Amino acid sequence: MKSAVENLNPTRVKLTVEVPFEELKPSLDAAYKKIAQQINVPGFRRGKVPAAVIDRQVGRGAVLNEAINEIVPAKYMEALEANELEPLAQPEIEVTKLEDNDLVEFVAEVDVKPQFELPAYDGLEAEVEDIVITDADVEEQVQALRERFGTLVDVERPAADGDFVTIDLRAAQDGETVEGGEVSGMSYKVGRGGMLDGLDETLAGMSAGDEKTFSSELVGGDLVGEPVEVTVKVTGVQEQQLPEFDDEFAQLASEFDTAEELTADVRERLGRGKRLEQAAAARDAVLEVLLEKVSIPLPETVVTDELNSRRANVEQQLVFSGTTMEKYLEDEGQTLEEFEADLDRRVRDAITAQFILDKVAKAEEIGVDQNDLSQHMVMRAQQSGQDPQEFANHMFEHNHIPELVQEILRGKALAQIVESATVKDASGNVVDLKNLRPDGTIGEPADEAAAEEEAGEEA
Repeated sequence: MKSAVENLNPTRVKLTVEVPFEELKPSLDAAYKKIAQQINVPGFRRGKVPAAVIDRQVGRGAVLNEAINEIVPAKYMEALEANELEPLAQPEIEVTKLEDNDLVEFVAEVDVKPQFELPAYDGLEAEVEDIVITDADVEEQVQALRERFGTLVDVERPAADGDFVTIDLRAAQDGETVEGGEVSGMSYKVGRGGMLDGLDETLAGMSAGDEKTFSSELVGGDLVGEPVEVTVKVTGVQEQQLPEFDDEFAQLASEFDTAEELTADVRERLGRGKRLEQAAAARDAVLEVLLEKVSIPLPETVVTDELNSRRANVEQQLVFSGTTMEKYLEDEGQTLEEFEADLDRRVRDAITAQFILDKVAKAEEIGVDQNDLSQHMVMRAQQSGQDPQEFANHMFEHNHIPELVQEILRGKALAQIVESATVKDASGNVVDLKNLRPDGTIGEPADEAAAEEEAGEEA
């Protein structure tokens, strides 16, 4: 077999492959056997029809097509390996020459990983913000803890922010209740937001028995974003009474004897959480520095596919959260053009990072063992809210294991790069980055792992 590569652009090649006919013979023999099992010819048992008879009955061309369909994929993969090409998508293959008993030629156009020089990645330097824990941060956590132990008491006064009200809601268009637009006896915290625009403003000042109508837009269902008239009736108002933050409360809500000890623990937990956030920011900062050191041509088809995938994911999340793209952009203070530009930049950075990390993993001869794969699948299952065994079964059944292995390799490569980097905070203090998890994220020392999990639950 002979093959030649023509670079159509930095990320797409045309591969021309010539296969001598003798290399086609095993596939040709297999094609005759397969066709012999499929046809009935008087005077011959099924499967025992001679090749010459098959040529007369079916045609030599049909046999050649069967053989070529079998051999081309294998020869394509062989040519990729011979020319050290790494494809990024399925190829477009066309048989361009077929000379019986002589040769077969086909061409394949495919997007491939771009060639580039790997920049120096040892000893990178980056900077992150200082860790700052304010009294307001501590007070916010303490307040949240008090609210967990708060009680609701009926009051005979108009509702205010922070009160809990029991309400009946009805959304209507042209006087007709919309499907799924009516609820009764629902408990709602005034000022919480995130339900219907205008609801909090309407509820403020309403007492039990009051009823009002306001204009809004639906945030879910088939009519999401449609204007509606919403009628709300308050059937009860409750005030949340919080326990005093004292030693008695500390003993009730924690393992500590005093409020002072509980406050100190809250501050320490916040510190650990902030250190994790800073370490994650440091990892991102190191990767950003690395991205600035190299310019890599990107295959536009891969960029477009990833853009479409992420855009669809954002739209799906907006539907699940009951909001629209217009409302999301308004909350983020972005125009649609700015959102698209930001998405394009992030996609291109992500693809570039993948190419770099793949090359680092190969250069460092990083490997993946069964324990790495098991841990990664458990983590991915937890992230998606799935049962780990069901997730693993799905990955194996749909041949996604190579993708997971690639994710692990990239994580290990990034971990190695970050461990060798020097990252300082704004005050000049070096950030500790020596404790990296196998997936490339940064964790606390093992003896603090349990405490860190509790801190995450508290937050």
